Amino acid sequence: MTDVTESSDDTADADEIEAAAETAEQAAETAKQAKSGAEDARDEAETQADRAEDAVELLAPADDPVIDPEIREAEAGVDDDNPYGVPGRKISRRSPFIIGFSGGLGVLAAFVVGLTIADTRQVLVLILVAAFVAVGLDPLVTWLTHHGLSRGQAVLAVVVIALLALAGFIAAIAPPIAHQSTDLVHNAPSYLDRLDKNATIARFDHRYHIVEKVQARAKKGLSITALGGVFGVGKAILSAVGELFTVVILTIYFLANLPGIKRIVYRAVPRSRRARVGLLADEMLARVGGYVLGNLATSVVAGTTCFVWLLAWGVPFPIALALFIAVTDLIPLVGATIGAVGVSAVALFHGVVPGIATIVFFIVYQQFENYILQPRVMRRTVDVAPLLTILAALLGGALLGILGALIAVPFAAAIQLLVTEVLYPRQDEA
Repeated sequence: MTDVTESSDDTADADEIEAAAETAEQAAETAKQAKSGAEDARDEAETQADRAEDAVELLAPADDPVIDPEIREAEAGVDDDNPYGVPGRKISRRSPFIIGFSGGLGVLAAFVVGLTIADTRQVLVLILVAAFVAVGLDPLVTWLTHHGLSRGQAVLAVVVIALLALAGFIAAIAPPIAHQSTDLVHNAPSYLDRLDKNATIARFDHRYHIVEKVQARAKKGLSITALGGVFGVGKAILSAVGELFTVVILTIYFLANLPGIKRIVYRAVPRSRRARVGLLADEMLARVGGYVLGNLATSVVAGTTCFVWLLAWGVPFPIALALFIAVTDLIPLVGATIGAVGVSAVALFHGVVPGIATIVFFIVYQQFENYILQPRVMRRTVDVAPLLTILAALLGGALLGILGALIAVPFAAAIQLLVTEVLYPRQDEA
């Protein structure tokens, strides 16, 4: 009986111990949950505190750089060398937005530039002509400055001499040219009558009536109606005078400010490359100027020689024809041939012997100009490969006509200099 009672007591004690253990576990779990809740509450309190501090900072004028100038200067790093602060970190150029936006702006800018060039083409041509003439006259200005004159005095002297020479030249040749050109137009039908007496030409004329059609056109001459009436001619003259005046003014400006213009352009080049770019640019400008002066010199020689020859043979209209030779001789490649063909045709109308002699004269003179005169004049100024000269003249003539053919050769010389001094060395090092 005693053993059964003791066994019952042991079972009761075990149940109490197990119940106490469960109670302890529940109490520990409750304490753990309470601790976790306390930590969450503390984190939330800290978060709310941070937000409160941020809100206070946004509302506090004394800590806001947008409102307080002193805070703005302090955060920007303003000092004596940086009165507006130190530049911040650059925006990444690899951002897809930046790349796309930059590309779109580039396309838009190219389109606007294209439209602007198309709309202002005539003005740009005048600016180009003025710059070309100014660069051509700059060697004379430089020579005068090396002999004691200031830049302004040298420019004034060159401009006055050029304008006086142009005015004297026009005053000397305008009356004879007008008279002789009128006679040439009036005598054209008689020249055609002489052609009609030729047996071969007479057969073609009998079949196709060539001489009759040309005579009818020659008798009309340059009528006022063909030029759009009196107002059209007046408008054309005023436009030409205005363009000439514009070119003269721009040329004077470019001549007077050429050193300053070069300094501005050179300043845009990185400092490490500025010296070499300046030397190359000066050489290119020197070649352009040498080409202009050399071409003018050969043209003057051609016109003067032609005038003496025509005067000696008694060919009519020597002044007008000599001026025609001088102007066409300025055109590269084909200009001298065009002038020679036109003058030889007039000489043939005057007589067979003078015509043949004039043809021989131009053949000999062109050999002299191509192989003796022009190489000596251009030797130290423009050195362009023959193929490049031909291509440049063709492309320039296709773009801007006679003006383009005139300025294409010195530009080709400048491009050749860049290729020789910049492109080839880099390719050799690659």
